[in-house]
Amino acid sequence: MAELSVPVDSDPTASLVRSVRRIAQAIDVRSREISSLTGLTLPQLLVLQSIRALGEVSTSAISRDVSMSSPTVVAVLDRLEAKGLIVRYRSETDRRVVHARLTDFGCAALTDAPGLMGAEALSRWSALAPERQKTMAGAMSMFADLIAGKRLDNDVGET
Repeated sequence: MAELSVPVDSDPTASLVRSVRRIAQAIDVRSREISSLTGLTLPQLLVLQSIRALGEVSTSAISRDVSMSSPTVVAVLDRLEAKGLIVRYRSETDRRVVHARLTDFGCAALTDAPGLMGAEALSRWSALAPERQKTMAGAMSMFADLIAGKRLDNDVGET
């Protein structure tokens, strides 16, 4: 039986879901590539990058930065610490707060790590006009907020 071809514009919601699925699939493929090259999972690499960007940082700050739950970040930090890529220590001002920082080995792992986007995808992204990059990034951020249940500035019915 022949497959029906549905125009993309006929159901924007279905088109959006298909696009998100394609993105998820591409991320999964890239995650496996990164893992085979580095021995790190994508979440581990994201957490390492967050620590590098934020400095010596608390678990909750990492959680916010990488959009992962605190328990997930703690599990990732456990694995990174076991690999010698980070160290954790209690805050001297508030013993309830645990900070993480990169070790020299963690810094080296990040230096050697491939980019989150493959070179080909990054090249295509870089070739886009800056305004188009900004528009696409904004649209993705808005969509992420939408599916996360956050109110958008232009929500219908907002007073």
